[in-house]
Amino acid sequence: MFLHFRSFVFVLFLLTLSGCTESQNKLSMEFKKLTPDEERVIIHKGTEPPFSGKYESFNEKGVYVCKRCGAPLYNSIDKFDARCGWPSFDDEIKGAIKRGPDSDGQRTEIVCTRCGAHLGHIFFGEGFTAKNTRHCVNSISLDFIPEQNIPKTDTAIFAGGCFWGVEFYMKKAKGVLSTEVGYTGGTKVNPTYEEVCSGTTGHYEAMEIVFDPGKTTFEEIARLFFEIHDPTEWNHQGPDFGEQYRSAVFYLTEEQRKITEKLIGILKKKGYHVVTEIKPAKTFWKAENYHQDYYEHKGDTPYCHGYVKRF
Repeated sequence: MFLHFRSFVFVLFLLTLSGCTESQNKLSMEFKKLTPDEERVIIHKGTEPPFSGKYESFNEKGVYVCKRCGAPLYNSIDKFDARCGWPSFDDEIKGAIKRGPDSDGQRTEIVCTRCGAHLGHIFFGEGFTAKNTRHCVNSISLDFIPEQNIPKTDTAIFAGGCFWGVEFYMKKAKGVLSTEVGYTGGTKVNPTYEEVCSGTTGHYEAMEIVFDPGKTTFEEIARLFFEIHDPTEWNHQGPDFGEQYRSAVFYLTEEQRKITEKLIGILKKKGYHVVTEIKPAKTFWKAENYHQDYYEHKGDTPYCHGYVKRF
């Protein structure tokens, strides 16, 4: 966790569903209203003048977050003085930053993974720190949360078919700070995707969600989980078949177990033949990097998941 100091048929079906506005609102992110100067940098990929930003010579302990969506981006322990005129970091919070080619064809742009806000650029091989990496970030793209004000976080682990689709929807939910897809529930240590797909490991395709309990609850996220996959399908989800696609909630606390049981009970009373398993959490093995934020990188939408109101 990061706040340590340290397709086609299904899409057509979705378009016929009622309550689309409600689902879009439920799955949308909350963006802060930006000033014209902030829009110039964050939306239109501008650059603030050197040595003008509030965090250029700023050394308090805490976490730097995205000005636009509030997602945590950098820990203060990773900030250093590069004397370049902009805040510099030699590491990022896991999964917080997305890299891509800059429009100038030379530099590498960095943006907020969650909302795409422009942050700055990343450079390598300059020798400033042992990590040999410099995230050169515009102060205007950041907000800062002092160490004493950092909110507590909580974690949930779900398996609901292909983890690409589950992550696509879960990461947009209110209060979700980060998502990571991986494997859990089986016996193989540090499994690969090919091994999991072979059906010999016992693992599920799953995802780990870190959320802010001040903005959402495990129950809200679990309700969404039951509404973005079909909890009545066993060993498959949509067109995907295999034991790795089983539906399960891996609870980390007794409260999570009880909430999950309650929600399944509600669904059964509504006539759903729920086959979702409730299992104690086991070691969560992160999947290969190309699986993380898959649809975001691909620029596509899930073919086997979609929002269906069930509660």
